[in-house]
Amino acid sequence: MTFLSQPGGLWRRAVAASLVVAATAFSTVADAGPTLDKIKQRGAIKVGVGTTPGFFAPGDDGQWKGFFVDYGKALSITVFGTPDKVEFTNSSPQQRLPALQAGEFDILLSGVTVTIARALQLGFHFGPTVFYDGQGILVRKDLGVTKATELDGATIGVQSGTTGELNIADFFRKTGKKFTPVTIEETGEFINALESGRVDAITQDSSDLVGKRTQLKKPDDYVILPERLSKEPLAPAIAGGDDRWQELVNWTVNVTIQAEEWGITSKNVDEFLKSEDPAIQRFLGVDPSLAQATNLDPKWAYNIIKTVGNYGEIFDRNLKPLGWERGYNNLWSNGGLLYSPPFR
Repeated sequence: MTFLSQPGGLWRRAVAASLVVAATAFSTVADAGPTLDKIKQRGAIKVGVGTTPGFFAPGDDGQWKGFFVDYGKALSITVFGTPDKVEFTNSSPQQRLPALQAGEFDILLSGVTVTIARALQLGFHFGPTVFYDGQGILVRKDLGVTKATELDGATIGVQSGTTGELNIADFFRKTGKKFTPVTIEETGEFINALESGRVDAITQDSSDLVGKRTQLKKPDDYVILPERLSKEPLAPAIAGGDDRWQELVNWTVNVTIQAEEWGITSKNVDEFLKSEDPAIQRFLGVDPSLAQATNLDPKWAYNIIKTVGNYGEIFDRNLKPLGWERGYNNLWSNGGLLYSPPFR
């Protein structure tokens, strides 16, 4: 027992040796992973998206644009150092999760709601919540309703393969009202069903409804009711089994949130390179110690901010023109729910 109390004894040497072995093993595991290896061999990230204006939609030039698209570009910067090593593919709500499970996508940035069943039953992993949403109902104004409980007996369009099917059924069961659900698979059919009068209302995440309202021929004839029937935290979704890929997704999102908290934007990021704050120096790679410890490009966070901006810039560029307010999607310091762990 004597060696336990001796500073240079066997116990200390054994602990030191075990720490070296553990560190070596961790480094090997952290850098390995089937998804990340496949991405690097392919030379591009395959991203599943949807078609909702403001969030993800092809522009007139054929290039994908939107809130979630910008996060795909940010991930490309994380992995390849450039925003253009990413392939976006439209995938329906019914097909996106099976496609991810089958390896057709490396990540879904299609407004996937985080749920326990998707995590534990289906085995998906989720990144940080990038948009706090809730299910809403879009109705024709001529129905004369101002709240969801007044839709007793209404015919409501729901999209199959989404959490919306269960949420709307739960809502009417809880309120003791009745409704007739009409299941619609194709996103485009939602609009046709509402405009043709086939349904009195449609229900989806409010983020989807805001975009769909702009696509109606007479958007002013329709209104999104004030209630939110559920919590719909939207986050990047990946298949399990690649810890390094998971963490790169997590910290790519965190870069945009932390940058906004510090007031760093795409326009002033170069000025922040002169900051004497050691945390900002590590964050932007002026002090390369953090990047070296995590095996990342020292300019990784700088390049993301310079190219796509911080969270507020991404939000304002893509969603503010559609009338979105920050609300829950504000920084924690401004009354919202966005919060980044420390970059240490």
